Formats: sequence, C-alpha cells, structure tokens
Amino acid sequence: MDRELRAQLIDDASAPYWSAGRWAYHFARGKLGGDPYFSAVLEGGLVPRSARYLDLGCGQGLLAAWLLAAAKRYSRGEWGAADAPPHVRSYRGIELLPKVAQRGWTGLKAHGDRAVLEVGDMARAVLGEAEVVSMMDVIHYLVPAEQEALLRRVRAALAPTGVLLLRVGDAAGGIPFRVSQVTDRTVTLFLGGEIPRMYCRRFGEWQTLLESLAFSINKVMPMGGVGFANVLIVATAQ
Repeated sequence: MDRELRAQLIDDASAPYWSAGRWAYHFARGKLGGDPYFSAVLEGGLVPRSARYLDLGCGQGLLAAWLLAAAKRYSRGEWGAADAPPHVRSYRGIELLPKVAQRGWTGLKAHGDRAVLEVGDMARAVLGEAEVVSMMDVIHYLVPAEQEALLRRVRAALAPTGVLLLRVGDAAGGIPFRVSQVTDRTVTLFLGGEIPRMYCRRFGEWQTLLESLAFSINKVMPMGGVGFANVLIVATAQ
C-alpha cells in the first residue's frame, strides 16, 4: 500500500470518531497511523477474502473502521495497484470497558448492523462463529488457565480455513518488552480501566500452547518497531 492511500484510509477511518469526542478521534488517528497491525491486515492472503470478523478486546472497534474504510475506497475504484482489501461480511467486537465501547458505538454507527460492538468479558462471552478472530494485545490480561480456555473456544469458533490473528508481547524481549508492558498499562488507565496485572509468555511458549490446541502457525510477523517486542501470530485450526 502506498503512502498516499494509507494516509487517506487513516483520515477516513478516524473521522467518524469526532462525534465521540476529541479523545476518541485523536486516539483513533494515533493508533491507526502508528500501529503496524492495521496495515498488515490488508496484506494479500493474510485473511480470507470474505469473512465474518470477531474482534476480542476490540477497544473502539478500530479494526472495523479501518477495514470498512478500505472496502469503501475499493468499491469506488480508488485503490490503485494495491491488493484488494478483505471483504467484511460482518464485524462483531467485544470490549470489557463500557466507556470505550460507547466511543466505539458512536464511531461505528454509520455502518449499521454490519459492525456490532458489545460490552462483555472475552473470557466468558459466547463467541459464535467467525472466519477471522482478532486478539490484539489483550490475551495477557487473562490468567494462564483462562488464556488456554479462551484459545480452545476460539479454535471451536473458527470456521474451516478460518484465521486467528493473535498479537502478543514476547516476554523474552528484554527492555523492549518492558516498554510494551508500561505502554499497555498506561493506555488501559487512560481508557478508563484499572492498572492491570499481566500474564505474559515467551514467544516459544505461545507457539507451544497454540500447537497443543491444534492450531497451525502460518506466519509470524514481528511488530516491535522502536522500543516494543510485539509479535503477530497468524494461525489456523488444523
């Protein structure tokens, strides 16, 4: 994706959050512009061409705003030579913090029933079925037994050929990993939550856990950038 198209998508996806307040808008712009996760999801072949999305710990629903903005530009013929973006048949996000979910409802309301956001605990919510399940920087807030239980349920929820997008911090990442932890705690505090306890693992431990639950790891994408130790794991159910 070229720089101009990416800038246009950031504008398109963040603009609806103005109605949710200045904080919601600037958080959307900063996250969409600074986090490599969003551009990665648009890479050709990473996720199914057409999919139902389940976004656990979805925050303001930025993944939906991003993908639907991309789909709209593509439908208008304003996409250029980039690979066609994924088609979002439906999006369902689950967010623990009501204040954050409220910002998401406001920002996504223009998409109607195509993008639904619920207040709930991902560790206990009914997951339903999806072709893509996204968990970005959230699973480490669950205790280890809950992490395993949730991943087991995610595997059951994934349709055949479905994809899990799991971004985690690599506990073997040294100082960059510590910076990631501080950043996560700070963001959670500003979003209206309490300073959370985290239950992190080394990348190899995440890999072993996923494989023990019959996931097949298709791709691993380092997303550290400057001062972070994040890794995106792309996996399917075996």
